[in-house]
Amino acid sequence: MRFRPLASLSVAAAAVLLIAGCSASTPDATETTSEAPVSGCESQLKSGAESDSIEVAGDFAAEPSVTIPDGFAPAGLERSTVIEGDGDAIGQNEVLEANFTLIDVATGEVQLETLSSDPDGMDTLVNPQQIFGAALECARVGTRTVSVFPDGALGEGSAAFVLVADALAKLPVRASGAEVAPVDGMPTVELSDDGAPTITIPEGEAPTEVKLENLIQGDGDTVAPGDQVIVQYTGVKYSDGSVFDSSWDRGAPTQFGTDGVVDGFRQALEGQQVGSQVVVVIPPAFGYGADATSELQNETLVFVVDILGVQHAAAA
Repeated sequence: MRFRPLASLSVAAAAVLLIAGCSASTPDATETTSEAPVSGCESQLKSGAESDSIEVAGDFAAEPSVTIPDGFAPAGLERSTVIEGDGDAIGQNEVLEANFTLIDVATGEVQLETLSSDPDGMDTLVNPQQIFGAALECARVGTRTVSVFPDGALGEGSAAFVLVADALAKLPVRASGAEVAPVDGMPTVELSDDGAPTITIPEGEAPTEVKLENLIQGDGDTVAPGDQVIVQYTGVKYSDGSVFDSSWDRGAPTQFGTDGVVDGFRQALEGQQVGSQVVVVIPPAFGYGADATSELQNETLVFVVDILGVQHAAAA
């Protein structure tokens, strides 16, 4: 499935990082320490003199006090550990609740602060090609890091930034709520041991309106219009049941805005709670019917979507 690119200067825009990908309470801290990555996991960001020079004080999971040296102008991407956690290891493509404070180096102003907007932590996909994911990849839950990004790291003309990140907890990478009885006449879904769905199309004509059902009802945050969602999904054609797109097949969740997908898919997301699994049937008029360039223009589509996390548009 194709999604429109993220464009607004928001949480989503701040997440962009132009680097290649690879793969409780703790004591107060005033000095950074060298990076101690999880065994077998190599962070794209390494500690260095520039990240070590940023002083970060305050308790874990509380508002940090950040001191940036006078005339600070980072030349590269670096990350140092401020507080060393001892929780679960954080690997690539996992989903994390974390706190973030993003500071403009030139002005010292806080550009983004999630502790007040998302007190329980902002949901984050650990992807080394995004600054939020790169800030905590290969750390452990309970860790606080400080990362530095030079001019242009967030796109042409962007200012240099310092990012303080607290890793609060890992979230499931499949729907995790209460099972709901399936609706008669809807496609049936069987799940593999890892949660990947196999979808069987019912007999009869495809519906002409969007049809929705929950197979799992989550109890997390509710997805609002314009939010960024972290999901696993599989899409099949109603006509023959063949898979045309699947994050499960790619081996990783994905993230996008509810305003960046076809209307039927948007309907399946907005108003749902994190932890839910949704089945949606999307006729062409609510899918790609208006896109003459799409091979799916005349197809009714079926998606099974696991909603793993949400970043609220209001946090921007």
